[in-house]
Amino acid sequence: MGIRRAGRIVVMAAMVATIGCDRVTKHAAMTMLAGEPDRSYLADTVRLGYVENPGGFLSLGASWPSLMRTTFFTVATGIMLLTLAVVAIRRRRDEWSALGVALFLAGGASNWVDRIARGSVVDFLNVGVGPVRTGVFNVADAAIMLGPAIFVFAEFRNSRRIQFSPGAGDRPA
Repeated sequence: MGIRRAGRIVVMAAMVATIGCDRVTKHAAMTMLAGEPDRSYLADTVRLGYVENPGGFLSLGASWPSLMRTTFFTVATGIMLLTLAVVAIRRRRDEWSALGVALFLAGGASNWVDRIARGSVVDFLNVGVGPVRTGVFNVADAAIMLGPAIFVFAEFRNSRRIQFSPGAGDRPA
């Protein structure tokens, strides 16, 4: 089943909103948090602090030589995002699966723009309770994590629907 027109509009709106929110919050972090001490909210559940991350997830690769970082995080990531976008457009998915892919692509694209423009990604959010905390992240990173979760859930739901539909083989007792 392909995406209907309304579903396409929702998916596109989610992409635009994700990229827009990420760009605005990164700009706010650069103007209001850079050079300032971290800020703590909700009994230290949420911390805001400016960090420029030249690496990937949890600063993986931040200490790599510049050419290696650029090759991996800018060139290879750009190729991967473009390839995923082409595959996503060509394959027919339901609205939820498409939304998951769209969030992943939007978050990846927004961070990729940072890498091209700055050579690093602006991170500023950290959440947790006591010593159990996330790494520092941004809105794009949240979309990069949420997108695949939605996609996997939707694909699991779709496979169960197909598996147990009439005429699809054995049905559970």
